[in-house]
Amino acid sequence: MNSIEEQLWSYIDGTCTAEESAQISRQLAHNPEYQQLYQELMQLHSEFGNLELDEPPMAFTYNVMEQIRTQEASVPLKATINKRIIWGIAAFFILTISVVLIVGLRDINWASSSSTSALKVPAQLNVAKVTGFFSGPWMKGFLFFDVVLGLFLLDGYLRKRTQDKQEGAH
Repeated sequence: MNSIEEQLWSYIDGTCTAEESAQISRQLAHNPEYQQLYQELMQLHSEFGNLELDEPPMAFTYNVMEQIRTQEASVPLKATINKRIIWGIAAFFILTISVVLIVGLRDINWASSSSTSALKVPAQLNVAKVTGFFSGPWMKGFLFFDVVLGLFLLDGYLRKRTQDKQEGAH
């Protein structure tokens, strides 16, 4: 674009200064080349004004937001859980239980022949009832339940691991 066109466009748009506007008006009055170019640019300007602007449909924003929501909802929860946190919690509990067991086993008097002489039991506590509870069918049932639950969890873990390997192979 040459400087004449730029000047005329700024004159048509009204973006030129008052001094430039007066100079372009004088050129339009005396110079036929300016007049011809001005008429062409005015015609083009009026055609631009008659053009209809393309607008997105009314539901465009809604559709875009729905697609974003469905993409965020399709992300599985598994991806958002950090496995290091789970392993850290498990390590804490394993360490705590191990320390309690080690301290408990260390404090037992292994040299004594009777089990009640090493332990100081309060007089109100009926030791016979308590020991019968831990050696009876309740304890066996509790241990059986724990073993079954542990095997169930191990089976679920192994199945998930093999399923993940199979999906990774495809």
